[in-house]
Amino acid sequence: MKSCLVVDDSRVVRKVARRIVEDLGFSCTEAEDGQKAYDSCQQSMPDVIILDWNMPVMSGIEFLEKLRQMDNGQSPKVVFCTTENAFDHIQRAMNAGANEYIMKPFDSEIIKTKFIQIGILEE
Repeated sequence: MKSCLVVDDSRVVRKVARRIVEDLGFSCTEAEDGQKAYDSCQQSMPDVIILDWNMPVMSGIEFLEKLRQMDNGQSPKVVFCTTENAFDHIQRAMNAGANEYIMKPFDSEIIKTKFIQIGILEE
């Protein structure tokens, strides 16, 4: 079974995303900030990460930059999921190694479509 790490400081967002990815057949773990996500990846690298931008302790972009420098840190697909919609934010995320970028609020169809586009889920 493929695994997904949902990283967001909002418990509600994590719960909604968890339900969607579990319905898509993924096992799911959660982290409420970038540091906890980094610690989680050191224990077990997920197949895909849904990542918020604005979080306490360590932001999503800081986490992504650290993730991509880890051993095996290039392997997870990363989907930024945020309210930040400025072009420079999107460009920075993609340059840091994000595979896709979606805006909040999201639904199961949006996540499913992005997972298919990045090759982590078959149609």
